[in-house]
Amino acid sequence: MKYVDVCIGNEEDAENVFGISADNTNVLSGRIDYKSFKEVAKKINEQFGCKYVAITLRTSKSASTNIWAGMLYSIYEDEFALSKEYTIDIVDRVGSGDSFAAGIIYSLLNKSSVQDAVEFAVAASCLKHTQEGDFNRVSVDDVHALVCGDSTGRVRR
Repeated sequence: MKYVDVCIGNEEDAENVFGISADNTNVLSGRIDYKSFKEVAKKINEQFGCKYVAITLRTSKSASTNIWAGMLYSIYEDEFALSKEYTIDIVDRVGSGDSFAAGIIYSLLNKSSVQDAVEFAVAASCLKHTQEGDFNRVSVDDVHALVCGDSTGRVRR
């Protein structure tokens, strides 16, 4: 962990791996207190020195319908950003975490703000949930369209 600059995980990873739990959160009952993950991120930073901590936040309504969001914490600005939420009718979850991670890395490499980075990552991952297979086949423009509110699913040529 001492070599990790960007720590990326889901809402259960910090507790299951590091013993760092979020207050007022029980993923099995569907109760996730998004803001409590700021303290989780700060504790990961304090313990391991990660410069960024990104966490996906999944509320399972059923096996096929989830509410999807994410958060990103930056030690540089001591900034905590929460994305907007998306209700997803899931086609395939495989690869959605990878899409979130890729979105965070892409955004940070392109010098996006903390808020813009988490919005892009969550939107990319949200779109991946709607595709079969492990590979996210959307473009950067597709992701930006969703971030900007276009959730119609209409074909764009």
